[in-house]
Amino acid sequence: MNPVRRKRLILIGLMVAGVAVAVGFALNAFNQNLMFFYSPSEVVGGKAPVDHPFRLGGLVTTGSVQRMSNGLTTRFAVTDNTQTVTIEYTGILPDLFREGQGIVAHGKLNENGVFVADEVLAKHDENYMPPEVAAALEKSHKEATGQGGTTP
Repeated sequence: MNPVRRKRLILIGLMVAGVAVAVGFALNAFNQNLMFFYSPSEVVGGKAPVDHPFRLGGLVTTGSVQRMSNGLTTRFAVTDNTQTVTIEYTGILPDLFREGQGIVAHGKLNENGVFVADEVLAKHDENYMPPEVAAALEKSHKEATGQGGTTP
C-alpha cells in the first residue's frame, strides 16, 4: 500500500474512532441526566426506578408534614388522590410549600419505599399546577371514577 494512502487511512480511522468515543460520552451523559416524572400511583405500583433520580409530583397530604429534631429535615406525604408516597427532604422548603399544595420533588426512591428528595418545587400562584402533576391527578381521577378508556 502506498504510504500516503496508508496515512490517510490511519487518519480517517482515528477520526471515526474519536467521533465514536465522543458520541459514547454524550449518550452516557444524556442517560445519567435523564429524569422521568412519576405519580404516586406509579411509584407504589413499582414503575419507578429504585436508586435512580426521577421526579415525583402530587398534592401534599393534609396533616402529614413532620419536622425532624435537626430542624432541616422534613417528612411529608404526597398523593394523587389514589396512592400516597412519603417524601423526606433535608433543606429549606419553598415559601409556598403547604398542605394541600401541588409540588414536584426531584430525588431517589430508597429501598424502604421513601422518596429522598434533593429539591422540592412548589407552584407559584393559585391557578398554576405543573403539567405533569395536573395530568397525573386527572388520570387518577378518571381511573377512580371509571371514566378511563379510549374515546371512539
